[in-house]
Amino acid sequence: MTSELVVLVLVVITGLGFDFTNGFHDTGNAMATSIATGALRPKVAVALSASLNLLGAFLSVEVALTVTNAVIKIQDKSGAPKAEFLAGGGNALLIIVMAGLVGGIVWNLVTWLVGLPSSSSHALFGGLIGAGIAGLGFGGVNWVGDGSKLDGVVGKVILPALLSPVIAAFVATVGTWLIYRITAGVSKRRTESGFRWGQIGSASLVSLAHGTNDAQKTMGVITLALIASGHWSQTGEIPLWVKFSCALAIAAGTYLGGWRIIRTLGKGLVEISSPQGMAAESSSAAVILASSHLGFALSTTHVATGSILGSGVGRPGAEVRWRVAGRMAAAWLITLPAAALVGAVMWFVAHSIGGAAGAVVVFAILVVASVGMWLRSRLQPVGAHNVNDEWSGATTTAVRPSVNA
Repeated sequence: MTSELVVLVLVVITGLGFDFTNGFHDTGNAMATSIATGALRPKVAVALSASLNLLGAFLSVEVALTVTNAVIKIQDKSGAPKAEFLAGGGNALLIIVMAGLVGGIVWNLVTWLVGLPSSSSHALFGGLIGAGIAGLGFGGVNWVGDGSKLDGVVGKVILPALLSPVIAAFVATVGTWLIYRITAGVSKRRTESGFRWGQIGSASLVSLAHGTNDAQKTMGVITLALIASGHWSQTGEIPLWVKFSCALAIAAGTYLGGWRIIRTLGKGLVEISSPQGMAAESSSAAVILASSHLGFALSTTHVATGSILGSGVGRPGAEVRWRVAGRMAAAWLITLPAAALVGAVMWFVAHSIGGAAGAVVVFAILVVASVGMWLRSRLQPVGAHNVNDEWSGATTTAVRPSVNA
């Protein structure tokens, strides 16, 4: 097995590992409110979400193509892959992709450990940008596209990150206000019961939408690696096996649960009721599906959080925990630069060692860091058994041991 093939295999494994962490990191985006209101039992919720994430991954490839083309400059002016990124010269880009993936995974695990619903998407893009700058310089990152339209990192990543939570919050605020106006004369018992059924449908739609957006980001990264190694040359298509493997990886991660983040979203932001939950989920699904259709690689976490906050603002007398929201916003701001820093450091480590050995060392660092954070999480377990405990201001609750994450 050649050195380049070894690196490619490690990149694919690391990419699927990122997809797996993306799944359990983002389960709460779809199911946190349904679990918090009792519309779905925790285990049923994550199983339903995993199934729909799997299906959603096959509905579109627009986001995958955005990731393939919008971050690292892999094309020349004619639209063809650059010669230095084809077989025989692609090892440099493979190392960049691997270092970027490690940056995304490490940040995902750090924020999961402390129960903060940060953006897996921005962790991935941050890692790629940091590794890209380290390996190719600032000119190697596709910041604004070809100049004829606002594209690249700014147009496809940063602007959606700023606008999507605001739009989602506004839609959820209006939707929640309308729901409570329309049902003003209906008893609370009937309202809660009816909207819990509605939540099952709206949460399912968010899971489907999540699959159309997040699963494809790793598809794009793996395709980028295949282009770099000369195993693929079509920048407008995704290999079928890549679609299947990424869909399965994110579905498996989703089924694991990511209970620490589900708890923060479901119990930490707002004391949520079923009408609020349905409004928040419907808002999230609408924004995510529209963005997936347009090829915007937005953060489903930002959208879901904005929707949940909007549902609190839209309900008269609801309590919104702005301090928790502030911690989330701070995590959002540092996600991209923090993941970029890790990605850059990993590139320097791999580059200084060189060849397949450098990639192996970086992969070993990732494994050690991942196992260490998992062991640390066992000291304060959060699982299906305590995810709905009353919020006490902490992100985790040590009740009894659990094998869940």
